[in-house]
Amino acid sequence: MAKRIGGAGKSGGGDANILARISNSEIVSQGRRAAGDAVGVSKKLIWSTGKAAWIAGTTFLILVVPLIIEMDREAQLNEIDLQQASLLGAPASPVQRGI
Repeated sequence: MAKRIGGAGKSGGGDANILARISNSEIVSQGRRAAGDAVGVSKKLIWSTGKAAWIAGTTFLILVVPLIIEMDREAQLNEIDLQQASLLGAPASPVQRGI
């Protein structure tokens, strides 16, 4: 009969001991700390990105939307002036309004 070397075929308590040693090792502890730090940094990044999106959105609403509305109003007035000029028989030329 052949002799076994090193207990390669053992099952039972040996596996639990190996798992306990691995889960309590320093490299696993460092990995857990690194994962926890990564989660914290990700939360901060998401929070600051949300704040930046809020600031950009409200700035757009306050500054850009009124500008777009005013430009559209100015274009409509120019179009009305051209229509009135063509009805009155004047040559159709674009009217430049001053500030």
